[in-house]
Amino acid sequence: MIGFNVAPFTGKEFDYIREAISAEHICGDGMFTKKCSAWIEEKTGTPKALLTTSCTHATEMAALLLDIQPGDEVIMPAYTFVSTADAFVLRGATPVFVDVRPDTMNMDEKLIEAAITEKTKAIVPVHYAGVSCEMDTIMAIAKKYHLAVVEDAAQGVCAWYKGRALGTIGDYGCYSFHETKNFSMGEGGALLIRDPKQIENAEILREKGTNRSKFFRGQIDKYTWVNYGSSYLPSDMNAAYLWAQLEAAELINADRMGSWNRYYEMLSTLADAGCIELPFVPDGCEHNAHMFWIKAADLEERTRLIAFLKEQGIQTVFHYIPLHTAPAGQKFGRFNGEDRYTTKESERLLRLPMYYGLKEEQVQYIAGKVREFYGK
Repeated sequence: MIGFNVAPFTGKEFDYIREAISAEHICGDGMFTKKCSAWIEEKTGTPKALLTTSCTHATEMAALLLDIQPGDEVIMPAYTFVSTADAFVLRGATPVFVDVRPDTMNMDEKLIEAAITEKTKAIVPVHYAGVSCEMDTIMAIAKKYHLAVVEDAAQGVCAWYKGRALGTIGDYGCYSFHETKNFSMGEGGALLIRDPKQIENAEILREKGTNRSKFFRGQIDKYTWVNYGSSYLPSDMNAAYLWAQLEAAELINADRMGSWNRYYEMLSTLADAGCIELPFVPDGCEHNAHMFWIKAADLEERTRLIAFLKEQGIQTVFHYIPLHTAPAGQKFGRFNGEDRYTTKESERLLRLPMYYGLKEEQVQYIAGKVREFYGK
């Protein structure tokens, strides 16, 4: 069986975890946490990157730093993971869902303005599959209406929009290092902060409401409780696992991109024949080969294709159930405008195996079986 996902592993992870243990500092903000944070800052140009226990927690931190209050509204797509909405629902806010673009499955930037009310506080673009949303338009709308922008860049590490790293364009950017992502620490994430003035507030929030970060930098002689907060620090052992992959980021990216390009090349004839649709990457966007999806004609055909590929020893999956159709989505949020594409396109989309170390012959086999299903 060719599995859908294999967590990335370079071979140095155990060595670095042992180093973290030997340093006798396995809790948060040890030497590997600092290495990972510095790597993100250098790679992306963000003023500050704080490693977190998950992308969910990074998004929760963004909501807290923006002082989201009960009754506020936050605009986002319904085609996303539950954490995008949960972070704001926990603050008492209402997720306002807008339709997606069928070409990228990103939030349709042309529909955002119509969803804005006097209660709107933020826009949360989700960069699906590591392909950027139309950020120039989104940032212009945010500026016009004095709204914050929180980028859900869970899938967007090492992806770019017009030369800018995803996660660095909005007020806050949220990364994921879950085991399904290009780089992993099992569970983990990072918060990217654009405004240097918010760095100290974020550090306090992340350190249980204390000024412990300043203490460890030698800026104060003891630390104390100064504001509300929680514990958003990952173990340094987790960071050690991640560091092994960030060190090999170029190799991992090249490997994934090779698989992505082979899929695209081998399946293009099916797309040209109108049997399937392939991913679209707009001009100015540089994706990171986070996933390779295809679209079948409809839900029935997708179901048959998944079953056929399973019989051939290939595990494939569909993706999100649109949040506005879920019980919690109906309870806490609302969909603005018409659902022209979110549900229909989500029922067509199928994700093929994509991970670091996927062999060329495996990609050829998978693509060949997709072609076989369609009689090509």
